[in-house]
Amino acid sequence: MINFLRLKNIRSKTIRIFLISVMLILIVAGVILFNLYTRIFSQNIDLKGEATAYLYIPSSAKQEQVIALLEEQGWLKNSSSLEWVMNKKNFSHHIHAGRFLIKDKMSNNDLVNLLRSGVQAPIQLTFNNTRTLEDFAGKIARQIEADSISLLTALRDEKLIAKYGFKPETVIGMFIPNTYQLYWNTNTNAFLDRMYKEYSRFWNADRLKKAEKIGLSPVEISTLASIVDEETIKKDEKARVAGVYMNRLKRKIKLDADPTLKFALGDFSIKRVLNKHKRIDSPYNTYKYRGLPPGPIRQSSISGLNAVLNYEKHRYIYFCANPDFSGYHVFARTLREHNRNARKYQNELNRRRIMK
Repeated sequence: MINFLRLKNIRSKTIRIFLISVMLILIVAGVILFNLYTRIFSQNIDLKGEATAYLYIPSSAKQEQVIALLEEQGWLKNSSSLEWVMNKKNFSHHIHAGRFLIKDKMSNNDLVNLLRSGVQAPIQLTFNNTRTLEDFAGKIARQIEADSISLLTALRDEKLIAKYGFKPETVIGMFIPNTYQLYWNTNTNAFLDRMYKEYSRFWNADRLKKAEKIGLSPVEISTLASIVDEETIKKDEKARVAGVYMNRLKRKIKLDADPTLKFALGDFSIKRVLNKHKRIDSPYNTYKYRGLPPGPIRQSSISGLNAVLNYEKHRYIYFCANPDFSGYHVFARTLREHNRNARKYQNELNRRRIMK
């Protein structure tokens, strides 16, 4: 009887120990699973009240750099958990450069899956009203990964840009001002290829036919359009201004375009062109040399290009700024009429004490 009771107690104790052991194992397993779930699926991105933000990962970035970028922005709640998930997903071998749309409250799992996929958020690259290659390179470098030095070096590389049919003095005409969708990690060569593709698309059969009809090449049209753009900000006047210059070209009269002098002098702030300015010896001095200058004096606008292609047919040979400072111009067929108009404008400049 005693042995039976002792056996029963031993069995009960064994069962309790087993149950406790099972419970402890389950608790430990639960804690491990909870920690795993937390590391992988819990929210680890805090965008500080914003719904979305963009992460820019440079080319050749390492895993540590990606984590550092997130930390620098202050978006990461727990760096070690993200690093752990990255290691488990072999992220270091699947890093993609680019611009990625990050959402608030993302988990490590969602974030790593996004970055591993390489699915970027494209940018809307915009440029216009650019006068120099330096300004243009800087403007583009602020929007894509390529830096301004590599862009400017390429734009001045005669051999490189020759494959697109341009020279350093004409290459700015290859860039048609507009908004283009492309990826942030676009490098210099890819950017040039894309812009030449857009340039070729702009110069379609219809525009090329018009260019041939008026006897100018696309580069020459860009050059004349750049002068027209500098002469007037009024879109409804550009075709008339273009018509004046076309009349001068046809009659082999010097263009006498003030903007080309400002370009040659490297100073577009000049408001009053003086005789001393006209003496500069530069192929861009259209008071000294007949015909178009060697290349555009700025990036031509689409409205300027279309104004030249569809220039207004008239008999005007001269024009000068309207003395009412409206931004418009007064046009003349004869030098006498033009001199009368010019004196009115010069008198207004004197009255306003604008001497240079």
